[in-house]
Amino acid sequence: MIQSQLGASLLSWVHPVWTAESGKYAITQTANAGFDLLEILLPTSMEFDAPTVKVQLRQAGIGVVCGLNLSKPYHIPFHPKEATQLIKTALEKTAGVGATQLVGVLHAAIGVFTGQPRTEAEEQTVCEVWADVADYAAQLGITVAIEPINRYESYVCTSAEEVLTMLAKVNHPNLALHLDTFHMNIEERNFYEPVLQAGSQLRHVHMTESDRGMLGEGNVHWDDLFRALSEINYSGPLVLENFSSQVEGMASATSLWRPSRYGAAELAKGSLEFMRKMVEKYNG
Repeated sequence: MIQSQLGASLLSWVHPVWTAESGKYAITQTANAGFDLLEILLPTSMEFDAPTVKVQLRQAGIGVVCGLNLSKPYHIPFHPKEATQLIKTALEKTAGVGATQLVGVLHAAIGVFTGQPRTEAEEQTVCEVWADVADYAAQLGITVAIEPINRYESYVCTSAEEVLTMLAKVNHPNLALHLDTFHMNIEERNFYEPVLQAGSQLRHVHMTESDRGMLGEGNVHWDDLFRALSEINYSGPLVLENFSSQVEGMASATSLWRPSRYGAAELAKGSLEFMRKMVEKYNG
């Protein structure tokens, strides 16, 4: 049984950099499209008015999850203290907006490489940061879900198995796994086994087609994914994260070098319908 809220990412509507205006627009669009919640990607500047956004979300009648992707100044193996402080501030913003999950690329900065595989020393540093922020997350009642990303964007955690292995070393109940089907399509052998391996540690899933377009029109093996989600009785959010080059600034931000077939509203409508049908199929 899949008992999930269906959400949309901020990136499904607007340029990745949060502003008060773009955020309010994304909240309105998410509610109008019929989603249950919005995933807000927090800016690393932490210029984010959580109390105001909390009111806006309540007025729109939708829930919220917060996300954070580390950038170069916060690459954990190089800058553990800076990364720790940033994540703790993000946890405070997450609590302030009324969310109980912080998700995203919280193992390394996107696009930072050493030219070598992750070392044992780097892994130890990452685990120490995770343990520290997990203790703080526990105080705030928040779960931190770590997202592995593909080899072209990181060398630290690229698969579900890597994250789960490191989570086992930290062994903290406020740490979990966040999977993204775009990255899974590159790095995992299939879409079924990683979900089963994660089990109850899987707390968040990004629903993304292989070309970042309309769900169901690419190479992602959706039946395998939803069959596995049903078998583990998944109850975390399923959040749409597809992009349209028709959104100003999105092409350069997300490497959409060819024009998208759909606008943001079309992608949201069609993909939400697809998600609902797949949940119904595997709950039948």
